[in-house]
Formats: sequence, C-alpha cells, structure tokens
Amino acid sequence: MDKMKFLKDHLDIKPEVQEALDQGKPVVALESTIISHGMPYPQNLETAKRVEEIVRENGAIPATTGIINGKIKVGLSAEELEFMATSKDIIKCSTRDYPMIVAEGYNGATTVATSIVTARLAGIPLLVTGGIGGVHRGAQETFDISRDLQELAGTDIVVVCAGCKSILDIGLTLEYLETFGVPVLGYKTKDMPAFFTEKSGFQVDYAMEDPEEVARMVHTKWNLGLDGGVLLTNPIPSEEAMDEKIINKAIEEALEEAKEKNIHGKETTPFLLSKVVEVTGGNSLKANIALVENNARVGAQVAVAMAKNK
Repeated sequence: MDKMKFLKDHLDIKPEVQEALDQGKPVVALESTIISHGMPYPQNLETAKRVEEIVRENGAIPATTGIINGKIKVGLSAEELEFMATSKDIIKCSTRDYPMIVAEGYNGATTVATSIVTARLAGIPLLVTGGIGGVHRGAQETFDISRDLQELAGTDIVVVCAGCKSILDIGLTLEYLETFGVPVLGYKTKDMPAFFTEKSGFQVDYAMEDPEEVARMVHTKWNLGLDGGVLLTNPIPSEEAMDEKIINKAIEEALEEAKEKNIHGKETTPFLLSKVVEVTGGNSLKANIALVENNARVGAQVAVAMAKNK
C-alpha cells in the first residue's frame, strides 16, 4: 500500500493544528498516557484541559495525541479528551504496540515514545510531557530501558519534561543519552531535576536561560546535520516540590511492592506512581499537576521561539 495514502487514511490531524503547521505557527504536541494512566479522574481531565489552555495562553497551538478506534489523533476535541480520561478500554501504547492498535482499530494512549512517533508523522518539532522514561534501576540485569530514549535519540524533536522520575536510575539514563548524542539541557538550572524534586544530584550538559537560547541551540544542531532530539529539563516549581526524603521513601516502598508482585515492563511506571500517590497522601499528585503545567508554559514559549528562528 502507498505510504502517503495509508497515512491519509489513518492520520487525523485536527484542522486547527494542520492550519498552524501549514502556516509555520508554533504547535506543541502533548502525550495522553498521563490522562488515561497517569492520574485519577477527574484530575486527569482537568489537567489535560488546563495544559491546553496554558499552551494557548503562551502563544502556541496544543495538539494532544492519541489513538481512537485505530485513528491516530493529532489534536483532540473536548469529547475525545473526556473519552481518554474516562474510558477503561485504552491501552498504554508504546512503539511496539502502535501498529497493532492502529491495525486492529483499538484505543491507545500515547507514551512519550509514541507521542514522538506521532509528532514526527505530523511534523511537530516539540513535545511537552511530565517526566521522560529512562533506564530502570537494575537494568544491567533486566535490560529494562524505556523506548522513550531511543525515539528521542532518533527524531528531530525537543522534549520538555521535569527530568526523569526518581523511580529510575538517573545516572545511567544520562549516560545512555550521552551515548546516543542527545543534549540534555536545564531550563535556568545546571541541576538535573528528578520529577517531584528540583534536583537529583546529577548535572545536565548545559543551562539555558531563555526560550530564545534553546531555539538557537536546537536549530544549530539540526542545521549542522546532527540529527536527533534534544531533552529540555524544567524543574518543578520550588513551592510545589516535594521533600526528597519523603519521596525517596515512598519510591523505595513502591519498588519493593512492585518486585514482590512481579510487575515489570510498561506496567511498572503507572503502578509505581499510583503507589507513590497513596504513600504520600495525594501530595505527589499535586506536584505532578504543577510540574506538567509548568512544562506546558515553558514548552509553548520555546515553540514560539523556534517558530521565529526558522
């Protein structure tokens, strides 16, 4: 089958998003796993709507991604957002799942990896998420490394996140990204954030002081023929950050329970995050919402700077 015809039949880009892309206006891709698997209802729907509002307030067009009845969606309607937030019939979709979900007409929530794939198909050069996946603890034995890293390394895209979740091995994640030539930037910081906390004890490659500096660096990279993505880490706002000792204790308890229940693969992160919410009395959910909103703000500003710097 002709590839262009196939994509025309299966790729559904919201008219507002397509118009912005055609005119060279800034567009921000957003993932949907955070809606379907990352937060409980109704906070998931409220956050999804608020994140889209923040992107608009900062001069860009939001394009939440997902798969509904086998259609790859780039930009969701209000009804589709609610469906993603409430349906129990949504598969957490990483790269290996993507073709099956599309081929069989299933419903899928895009992870960072498949949001990158979707953004690439649509021609969107920036994605906002909460935290990126990475190298899991004990990966030297389990080989458990998120597909997010390979999709990022192989795609010309900027991924804006609050760093790695501290359930991961952050040091090995940074080593992996360095091996594949992915610059790791810090937004107004040289410290690698750890999702719920501002610092992880590791350093990023370079600190960026404003969206324009990020845009210059990104376009220089790509114009030099250095293909592949850029990771822009944006720390959680200090007033919303969690106590490092409390969050680390919660994570250790969650990791131990996951091991006892033999939970692994793509089910690991949703389980661990839900347990952390439980152990912290819901405070980690508030922090999660705050950091996603902050990433949307910075991501939209960077998308605007990139559109001006073409």
